[in-house]
Amino acid sequence: MERDVNRSTRSGKFVKESTAERDPEHTTTEHVDGSSDGDREVHRSAKTGKFVTETTAELHESTTETQRL
Repeated sequence: MERDVNRSTRSGKFVKESTAERDPEHTTTEHVDGSSDGDREVHRSAKTGKFVTETTAELHESTTETQRL
């Protein structure tokens, strides 16, 4: 299932589309194609919402979240 998801750049958490429309400066929209089976692990900064490397995630565990896609 393909879809777009919105994420707060402040908290790194998912937000509603209406929130993204109200605050586009602090929201990113990502396209999720749904083709993976949860076999890919990604790391994201909780401060910026941006993807980070595994090394960065290991160095900053308290401010990084790991997701399986």
